[in-house]
Amino acid sequence: METDKPKNIDEYKRWLKDDHHIEVSAHTQNYYDTVVSKAHNDFYATKFWQTLKSDLKQINQQYYLSTNYYLFVGSVLPELHTKPFDSFLLKTFRQNILSNNNWPKPPDSGWLLPKNWYSQINDVVRTCFVVKYLDGVDFLASQLTERSNAAEYDCKVDYEAKEEGYYAAHFYVTFPCEVPRENWDTRNEIISVEIQITTQLQEVIRQMLHKYYEQRRSRPTTDVKWQWDYKSDEFATNYLGHILHYVEGMIMDVRDKKIGKGTKDES
Repeated sequence: METDKPKNIDEYKRWLKDDHHIEVSAHTQNYYDTVVSKAHNDFYATKFWQTLKSDLKQINQQYYLSTNYYLFVGSVLPELHTKPFDSFLLKTFRQNILSNNNWPKPPDSGWLLPKNWYSQINDVVRTCFVVKYLDGVDFLASQLTERSNAAEYDCKVDYEAKEEGYYAAHFYVTFPCEVPRENWDTRNEIISVEIQITTQLQEVIRQMLHKYYEQRRSRPTTDVKWQWDYKSDEFATNYLGHILHYVEGMIMDVRDKKIGKGTKDES
């Protein structure tokens, strides 16, 4: 008999237990917190991150020399954060169930389960850089790529442009990390760190709508197109993201014309 597809996080936990003998408990969360805390501390101590801390002023100045504008509002390295366990479990739910077009078979990349999910989920450690202008996103991504290559870490950049109005670059850098086993021995994992790069305007909307997006992404998809439901929350919030991206493009056009006239940003 085919297993019913879980419709919410509680049904998903039952599916993990019944089909894969994985019980999500307080112990599961405590172990997760231990692993990601170790990954956070190890990445913070890497030469890549510590060198970046000292290079931010140089990067800011380099952007200024090529554009006559500064890249950042300030030159302070953003904090590294760890993904909360509930968000982590929700992401495995989305990939195993909601976005899995092969159900009841595993997704193309295989099931996300405790034996592999620390290396397969790419944002257990994450942070976000905020730049002033749209072209600063690609500029900073290139700078991060250079430093990742110098550290001999694998990296990639995904330029997100979703129909829901979300725009940002996601830079992923992977590094080897020795994490504790549940029996307090250790094992080696390749951990991926997500560095989001967004603009000031997009950051404003991201902060406003983050909780809403998390709630919406945990619901099963429907055949109803939000673009036609003008009374829905999706219609207003998603189009606001697109409008802001368009406005940023217009700001770039005006700024570039000012650069041609020799105008400088002294802020």
